[in-house]
Amino acid sequence: MSTNSINPPVVVGIDGSDAADEALRWAAVDAVHHDAPLHIVYAIGPPADFGPGVDFRRVDHDEYLERCAATLAAAREFATAAAAPVDDLDIDTFLIEAPPIPALRDRSKDARLLVVGTRGMGAFRRGLLGSVSTAMARHAQCPVAVVPEPEHYSPRRVRGPVVVGVDGSVCSARAIDIAFDEAFRRGVPVRAVLTWSEFNRYIPRTEMQTEAEAMLSEALAGYAEKYPDLAVQRVVIEDRPAKRLLEEGEWAQLLVVGSHGRGGFAGMTLGSVSQAVLHAADLPLIIARPQS
Repeated sequence: MSTNSINPPVVVGIDGSDAADEALRWAAVDAVHHDAPLHIVYAIGPPADFGPGVDFRRVDHDEYLERCAATLAAAREFATAAAAPVDDLDIDTFLIEAPPIPALRDRSKDARLLVVGTRGMGAFRRGLLGSVSTAMARHAQCPVAVVPEPEHYSPRRVRGPVVVGVDGSVCSARAIDIAFDEAFRRGVPVRAVLTWSEFNRYIPRTEMQTEAEAMLSEALAGYAEKYPDLAVQRVVIEDRPAKRLLEEGEWAQLLVVGSHGRGGFAGMTLGSVSQAVLHAADLPLIIARPQS
């Protein structure tokens, strides 16, 4: 592989936990599929709030940095091996003496994708990446992939589709772009899901179904020409959006949603649907953030 140097990197945050290892594996494969470099970031500054009952013993700083550097070196080897069945991968590692949340948010400014695990224990067993994944989903300046721990991801999903939630919003349009790109590179179908509800609406259900089908067709217009060989499955149904997306995700390998939907605005950090899916999904999830 000859990596295009102008491609924005895939950035992955690690902390030495199993959850971070799975995020690293996923990020390495995604980066090589996109001919993008991988930046592995180990931010070792203390979190803003240690919480009650946490005992931080003073450690020798140089010795600690050596251990962290060894963790990064092992992460590089792990990522290289993960990407090897697909192609070679350009990797850079970064040891940053700053808290993880601001460090990763800063790195997200120039990234094509930021990848984090769902939960991490870290060197001091402090539940690090749980708070980091939530914060990045709310505040990152690029799309965010949240990858579950290995035991939570069923092997039956390896050839499953990429599911994307559609609602006609700007963030939903970005989610559709990401979903088609990911599905094309993985060689699997896209399953586009749009739900509707009769709440506070006084027209026949058949009319609401027809409106929803038209909205989905409009949202997907042009993709058949751009991806002529990609299978597209359409789901338009009366249901609650988060509930339906999680059900569709049971057989998917990836779920993509917008960070907020119709009625959202620039200052909004995370919508109710994306937040519900973030906390309940047991498969890799990409949250499409608004353009900076």
